[in-house]
Amino acid sequence: MRKIRKGDNVVVIAGRDKGKRGEVTRVTETQVVVGGLNQVKKHQRPNPMKNEPGGIVNKDMPLHVSNVAVWNPSRRNPTASASVCSRTAARCASTSRTAS
Repeated sequence: MRKIRKGDNVVVIAGRDKGKRGEVTRVTETQVVVGGLNQVKKHQRPNPMKNEPGGIVNKDMPLHVSNVAVWNPSRRNPTASASVCSRTAARCASTSRTAS
């Protein structure tokens, strides 16, 4: 089960953008894309068929899920998520504890 979902506010806990916060825009099995973080410069070729200009564009690259933690706005710190599923619930609830 995925603990980090699209739209979650997360903080990067390891890597080049350590300490920065952002919103998850895309989730795969082991990676997440956070808007505005882990950006690289891509040299884009012009495409006249799609009316796209060429040049250097910034592109968000994925981060591994182990390098991000969900941001808890009430405590103002990152939290580690733990899933709790009941047999009657259609969806699992997630509880969180303070990450060290």
